[in-house]
Amino acid sequence: MYIYADWAATAPMSQTAIHAMEDIMENVYGNPSSLHRIGQKAAEYLLQARMDAAEAIGADFKDIYFTSGGSEADNQALVSAAQFGKIRGKTQIISTTIEHHAILHTLNKLKKEGFEITLVDVEPNGIVDAKKIEDAISEKTALVTVMFANNEIGTIQPIREIGEICKKHQVVFHTDAVQAVGHVPINVKEMNIDMLSLSGHKFRGPKGVGILYANKKVPLTNIIEGGAQERGKRAGTENLAAIVGMVAALKETVTNLEERAQKTAALRDRLIQGLSTIEHSALNGDAKKRLPGNVNFCFEGIEGESLLLLLDHKNIAASSGSACTSGSLDPSHVLLAIGRPHEVAHGSLRLTFTEDLTEEDIDYMIKTTKEVVEYLRGMSPVWDELQKGELKHVI
Repeated sequence: MYIYADWAATAPMSQTAIHAMEDIMENVYGNPSSLHRIGQKAAEYLLQARMDAAEAIGADFKDIYFTSGGSEADNQALVSAAQFGKIRGKTQIISTTIEHHAILHTLNKLKKEGFEITLVDVEPNGIVDAKKIEDAISEKTALVTVMFANNEIGTIQPIREIGEICKKHQVVFHTDAVQAVGHVPINVKEMNIDMLSLSGHKFRGPKGVGILYANKKVPLTNIIEGGAQERGKRAGTENLAAIVGMVAALKETVTNLEERAQKTAALRDRLIQGLSTIEHSALNGDAKKRLPGNVNFCFEGIEGESLLLLLDHKNIAASSGSACTSGSLDPSHVLLAIGRPHEVAHGSLRLTFTEDLTEEDIDYMIKTTKEVVEYLRGMSPVWDELQKGELKHVI
């Protein structure tokens, strides 16, 4: 038995997506930009994928742009909104302290270009107060970008409320929905979302393909120059097999989404309850306003890397946070933002999964994590000092 509990890093591809890609690679090999019948057949599949993707998130198909993934979509969204704001004298961008690095690094780049970046702190439960977003808006605000759900601690932000605020103030609203799409219901029109980023491999599609939804409010700035693909806004021959595979997975995952989310949330709550019995542990993020399959804990007195290696040895695949920063020795910026001390943030564990797991799987994860934490603490001089009272417990 091997339990894969790292879906937030990447999801295993569904058979639906695999079969869809195989069909394209074998039978629809033309370039969608070619005028001959083989190329036009490919163009028909590309159009259908665009329409299906739009339907899944409540969008107009003409507002769907295929990208290489969530990071590219984030980059293009922020750069486009910033440039559009600049020509209108608006140079402020508002975001939060817990965004993915695809957002934060792009904001740093824009800051060097003269934009004013306002990062709003989240509450200790990992959720931003929409009122604080509104208070930060000024006459110079070009864009508000707030992630739909956090990739590390799973907290779901008040996107609908923020969308209403941005609409009222006539400010462009973008959300990085890479972790949310396929796991929670999303309708861009109902939620007043102007721009949205998603990535195929987070909901059982292939890696290296994603979508930028951008309505007519913001003219897109090209970040890849070349041909006239994607209506002239994203050069490069479309990866039709990956696009069709991604959209097949998207259609599948939004079917019966709420029923599956309820089953997953029940498993999540069982896991949270079990891990909470470990002394000097703490759940990161709100207990309920979080993705149905996300559990993130800190355990005092241990290092997260050792925890992950021992769990893998016991057939549990987990992570300590974002896969994009797994090589970094720095503690998670998300955990620091919600108030976790450096020494505690280093001892974090993220378990992400779907309804495919059983209650027996959850119980095994609880039992095994308890054993590994106890084992690591038994070797830890820091834990020894904590137990002797030479150091003070912080959780």
